[in-house]
Amino acid sequence: MSDKTHSLAMTPVFPGSTDAAGQRATLGVLGGGQLGRMFVHAAQRLGYFTAVLEPDPQSPAGLVSHHHIQTDYDDPAGLVQLADLCQAITTEFENVPAHALQTLALTRPVAPGAAVVGIAQDRIEEKAHFTAGAALSGVNCAPYTVIETPAQLQAVQNDRPELLPGILKTARLGYDGKGQVRVKTAAELAAAWAELGSVACVLEKMLPLTAECSVLVARGWDGQVVSFAAQRNVHVEGILAVTHAYEGNMPPALATRARNAAVSLAQHLGYVGVLCVEFFVVEGDNEHGDLMVNEMAPRPHNSGHYTLDACDVSQFDLQVHTLAGLPLPTPRQHSPAIMLNLLGEVWFDASGQLREPDWHRVLSLPGTHLHLYGKAEARPGRKMGHLTITGPDVASVKTVARRAAELLGLPVLDDINDAPHPLAPSPIERGN
Repeated sequence: MSDKTHSLAMTPVFPGSTDAAGQRATLGVLGGGQLGRMFVHAAQRLGYFTAVLEPDPQSPAGLVSHHHIQTDYDDPAGLVQLADLCQAITTEFENVPAHALQTLALTRPVAPGAAVVGIAQDRIEEKAHFTAGAALSGVNCAPYTVIETPAQLQAVQNDRPELLPGILKTARLGYDGKGQVRVKTAAELAAAWAELGSVACVLEKMLPLTAECSVLVARGWDGQVVSFAAQRNVHVEGILAVTHAYEGNMPPALATRARNAAVSLAQHLGYVGVLCVEFFVVEGDNEHGDLMVNEMAPRPHNSGHYTLDACDVSQFDLQVHTLAGLPLPTPRQHSPAIMLNLLGEVWFDASGQLREPDWHRVLSLPGTHLHLYGKAEARPGRKMGHLTITGPDVASVKTVARRAAELLGLPVLDDINDAPHPLAPSPIERGN
């Protein structure tokens, strides 16, 4: 399978260049969240102008971009304006309307293209492509079935009882644990499907997880591929809490296998851009367990934010390079790192009163790098920023991360203290 929607010939867009009309080289992005903001910063650092199409007037990316087109993602006039301003266009999240990317691709290079974004928007299509690519990647997804009709629901009880206990997930618009229900019996499955509105779903067999990880891959228009080492992730209630990025964060053989599988999937899709592939580590025949692919995100990812501070090339630098047709440098991690996700809960005390986190003591710790996303209102579950800790060795990074977590009231101390392979984390769920 290849993503055919970026069919325009790609001529490199060099930073600081101008076109025949004197317009500065400008890169565009659909979406104004924190991922768009970090893309904008990376593009501007290289010397590009940037344009963001996003309806929110106070969006994190829109506030820092040269141009902010304040319209809906599928507004025809807004898309024309974006195409007029930009030499190439990307997206910062997978739920942007795929047809908007198709429209833009008629006149501008768009990466990733509408076809692969459309796959990532639909768990049914996504799992079908994982299954089709398993012979090349060497990694399959968890056993599953599609439920779109009452007959398919009944067939689980009659023909696929081994899928229970399982997790029922809506095919579309699920992220950060939303649109998902754990079920143990056929009766619970029927009730959960009704609760979700009887929409198209997949039922995944619940697996004996031992860990979860992700791999970031960047693939250019010319097929050049570079990647980061696998990072081990810990989720709390379906939302990423901690990323461990250092040598020894997981068994080397599994880390290499995950990295190779992610590259294979990117090649299989004919992908252009930065792709995050998430994996489960499940109990297997050997002591280190086995890998299963969970899902993919056609964009930079929350679990790769550590690359801003621990690597000489970040995931956002590579997003710019892939989009603009620049050479892809092989990323080098120069420091071990732990990233702590900062949700809105950090801004509230134990009694629920709004307060400012103790940044003075947090930022007094060695190797701390604070990234706040410019969101005006803190809400529970809302991603407000992240804190990356780097240091000369893993032990010192863990020590500082434990202290930072204590100061911020984060529920991640056990994982930071544990050996590299925590038992039974919550499942990876869609989200950035």
